[in-house]
Amino acid sequence: MAATLLKPYFNWVLGLMIYFIGDGADWPEELPVTTLTHFIKPLRSLLLAGVAVVAISACASNRMPSPDYSGMAAGQSQQTLGELTARYKNNPKDKGVAIHYAAALRAVGQSQQAVAVLEISMSQYPRDADVNVAYAKALTAEGRFEQSLQVLDNVIRPEAPDWNALLVKGATLDQLGRNAEARVLYTQALVFAPGEASIEANMGLSYAMTSELPAAEQHLRRAVQMQGATSRIRQNLALVVGLQGRFDECRALYAAELPPEQVDSNMAYVRSLLTQQNRWDMIAKS
Repeated sequence: MAATLLKPYFNWVLGLMIYFIGDGADWPEELPVTTLTHFIKPLRSLLLAGVAVVAISACASNRMPSPDYSGMAAGQSQQTLGELTARYKNNPKDKGVAIHYAAALRAVGQSQQAVAVLEISMSQYPRDADVNVAYAKALTAEGRFEQSLQVLDNVIRPEAPDWNALLVKGATLDQLGRNAEARVLYTQALVFAPGEASIEANMGLSYAMTSELPAAEQHLRRAVQMQGATSRIRQNLALVVGLQGRFDECRALYAAELPPEQVDSNMAYVRSLLTQQNRWDMIAKS
């Protein structure tokens, strides 16, 4: 892996994985992260992002939705972070404010600070499921996978598992390369929350991580048709389509979501990934 080309930036997209080409803090939020063996870590970031965007199903109406600030423009993200910082300072014991503040921190790449915020909340609400799941996301974003799994195992009830917690655990397992185990959890989560776009999207990214691009595309196409499908999910579909060499379709998908200059940047990035992976011959033969 060309370490000089990629920088870890875990909470840009799932609030579940992130690595980007470049060396600055101004990486565009629309820049895709790839699949394929050489770029498994970027996909891991996307998984985390998908988890951050999930909503709460009717069977868990007493739970608060998981906040997601990953799709915002850079200026808007900073403004939101400033507002939440002020709210957190005024009332650090409010669990909802703490969870939102941590999510905003992850969205700008401050996963270590997000962990610190939620560690305080964990001391105040040690058995609260919302706080535990948010803490697990922050730990995963920080690369502390085993600790995240321990937190999730403590909050997942076998007789009535929380599908959001299952989703976070699945994304964490994907980051550890335990993709088959992750997909079992995504399938289980779909039983409790059928039609949730974030679950299908994570399933698709899981297949992309193992270079099974047709399967990845199948799940992402399902996801974009579901309630709650986000621009990020549609961009992930564009990425997977482009990595299979279907550039016109890839460009059209990006163009429906992004301004022209960002479309051009993403297309150049997709082509560079194929070049680094020497995938052109494989595309020509397909």
